[in-house]
Amino acid sequence: MVAPRAPEISKSHPQPSADETTLAKLGYKQEFHREFTPLEVSGLAFSYAGVVPSIVSVLFYAIPNGGPFAMVWGWAVACPFIMCIGLTMAELASAAPTSGGLYYWTYSLASPRCRNFLSWIVGYSNTIEMIAGVASVNWACAIQITAAITITSSDQAYTATNQQLYGIYAAVLLSQAVLVSFGTKVLARLQRLFTLVNVLLCFIIIIALPIATPSDYRNSANFALGDFTNLVGWPSGFAFILSLMAPLSAIGGYDAAVHMSEEASNAAIAIPWAIISSIALSAVLGWGINITLAFCMGTDVSSVLNSPTGQPMAQILYNSLGQKKALALWWLIIVAEYMMGSTYLLVGSRQTFAFARDGALPFSRYLYRINRYTETPVNTVWFDTICALAIGLLAFVSTEAINAAFTINVTSSYVAYILPITTRFAFKNDFKPGPFYLGKLSFPVAVIAVAWMVFVILVFFFPATPQTTIQEMNYTVVVLGASMFLAISWYYCPVYGGVHWYTGPIYNFTPAIGGEDGHRDEDSMSEKEQGVSIQAVDL
Repeated sequence: MVAPRAPEISKSHPQPSADETTLAKLGYKQEFHREFTPLEVSGLAFSYAGVVPSIVSVLFYAIPNGGPFAMVWGWAVACPFIMCIGLTMAELASAAPTSGGLYYWTYSLASPRCRNFLSWIVGYSNTIEMIAGVASVNWACAIQITAAITITSSDQAYTATNQQLYGIYAAVLLSQAVLVSFGTKVLARLQRLFTLVNVLLCFIIIIALPIATPSDYRNSANFALGDFTNLVGWPSGFAFILSLMAPLSAIGGYDAAVHMSEEASNAAIAIPWAIISSIALSAVLGWGINITLAFCMGTDVSSVLNSPTGQPMAQILYNSLGQKKALALWWLIIVAEYMMGSTYLLVGSRQTFAFARDGALPFSRYLYRINRYTETPVNTVWFDTICALAIGLLAFVSTEAINAAFTINVTSSYVAYILPITTRFAFKNDFKPGPFYLGKLSFPVAVIAVAWMVFVILVFFFPATPQTTIQEMNYTVVVLGASMFLAISWYYCPVYGGVHWYTGPIYNFTPAIGGEDGHRDEDSMSEKEQGVSIQAVDL
């Protein structure tokens, strides 16, 4: 495969900034405008997690697997492990702040014998994660819109068909694609609005819900903090473990800020702190929301889970606030979910652009282009949109099939996280930390993070109940296995496979070596130069 040509930089800077110099050391020239301030990058990472919309989407993991006890204490148990993952990712992001992120780090830190293959696997896992994430968030948004319609009906008897759901889903996705195609400056300023809406929504629920909840639905501390309700049939200990899927699904996307590295100012510091601050804020606010819900959901856990709206959170709001107020708050949640989906598409398009820049994706020559009007990668925005629309068609196969496509968002992301973290310590390399560095804690924190992610991947493979059928089984392992099988098959495909042409990251900025077009000239490069090391950032 012929490597795609680098797009022209629309504006030249006579004196490169520290960020541009850092990027040049990593082998890339500046192609985006750095319009994202450190605060906006942190806001983007927080909006990507989308605490309230995420909790709304994952309550069905916690409620049947422990009820209020699992909602409160499962969140508390999972968050320290989540922070360990974030800390290890932050170290790598500080050392090499590039949009390619994970697969670039893997290539730079792995042995020359296997770095091409490992980089390939991480890149495809990351791409799958991003596109599946876009699909899952927007499918949840479509479901929440239909739940709003159910709330407005007098008998709550409305049930959307798959055709109606897909129509709403497609409309949401297409409108987001138009929005995310705008210029970087517009997208950066929008993150302020997205962050404000998400934070306000958290405080509205934490403060207003306890005040408005009637006494009939207020729970005692013994019930809210100590009642374990097992509705699934698994032993209570394992049911609690399964409930951890809720916080793990809600607080994710630790690499979101990483993929915006080339559009952020002071990226080597801003990106790692965006990762850490978003996890910390999501953990605290998310725990507060779960405690609030545990005290305000009433004692009939089963009726909440089996709500006519199909959304446990919607039923809790309906019971506490009444129809009109619940509907108003529910629409605000839908707006936050829409914003979250837009952020997913924005981040995913940048990762796809980076992977296409290195020639790894089909149609890379067309995907690796900067739109001359918006100066953003519009082609990758629409590529991710089309892929997400295709994933949504699985809803016509079965509910289990579409759910498996969404849970792969978490499992494939963990595959993409595990490999660069592991290669940093498993292979001999000249890793040089950036401004954010844990020092002697780096290795133990990394061990905890990797062990936890391996454990979580296994948990996500289990079915919801011990007595399951072929139709109701958890197809996550099938979808993840099939995705990895296709990626590996494409790599080793005779004649056309990546093993014949993929050589890891392709430099497009080589002032000391290479031709006038900025592409690397491998004949004139030493082996060490062909494998870019993760360098310290001089700021």
